[in-house]
Amino acid sequence: MLLKPWEELPSVMQQPEVRPYYEKLSKRRASLVLKRCFDIVVSSFMLVILSPIFIIISLWIVIDSKGGVFYRQERITTYGENFYIFKFRTMVQNADKIGSLVTVNNDSRVTRAGKFLRGLRLDELPQLINVLLGDMTFVGTRPEVRKYVDAYSPEMLATLLLPAGVTSKASIHYKDEAELLNSAEDVDETYVEEVLPGKMYYNLKEVEEFSFAGDIKTMFQTVFAVLGLLKTEEPLPAQVTSISPDGEEKERESVNV
Repeated sequence: MLLKPWEELPSVMQQPEVRPYYEKLSKRRASLVLKRCFDIVVSSFMLVILSPIFIIISLWIVIDSKGGVFYRQERITTYGENFYIFKFRTMVQNADKIGSLVTVNNDSRVTRAGKFLRGLRLDELPQLINVLLGDMTFVGTRPEVRKYVDAYSPEMLATLLLPAGVTSKASIHYKDEAELLNSAEDVDETYVEEVLPGKMYYNLKEVEEFSFAGDIKTMFQTVFAVLGLLKTEEPLPAQVTSISPDGEEKERESVNV
């Protein structure tokens, strides 16, 4: 996992707001290589070990509702490139054509099996395939659809310097995202204007403070959060604050879309 030279980045990413994040990552090339090696070894091992669970879940999904085992949707990863994400199907067939691109609490499109799988995040297991292929990494900004990436501010584009992730600190803090969107009149608008900016605060902070050890810590925190053993802070509102280099808090205005 190596950074492209700055001049080879997509022109839309060659922004002054992205440059500081790029410079910090360029000084951590050894950690980036270690991150990719870890992804390959661990994803390969887990795909073999978890294959019996994959079979059981696949059978349950097919028996529970009409449709295939996997849900595949085009998402965005490193440098704004497209890829197809693997997930266990947790909704009725063609759910993305009969509702919002994000899920709300008590969404009628979620199947019985899907509700259980989502609760323990087991629907994310097939993303091990994406990690092995290099489309994703274990820890990184969750992959969005093009519609939401097009709404990114210039600073948010810095999250595309690294592959999309299976989990992140934003995922932990926003693990109940569906509940936040449940009462929204316009789910997509609320997501872009209120939820996405808060999530991006954590995502940008992770890029800024990237380290392999930090990734391992986030992975353990994710497990504890899923098991209900980790107390998390309340999700941030659209107007959030960040810590400046001199240690003082400042409003991260550019995060807002």
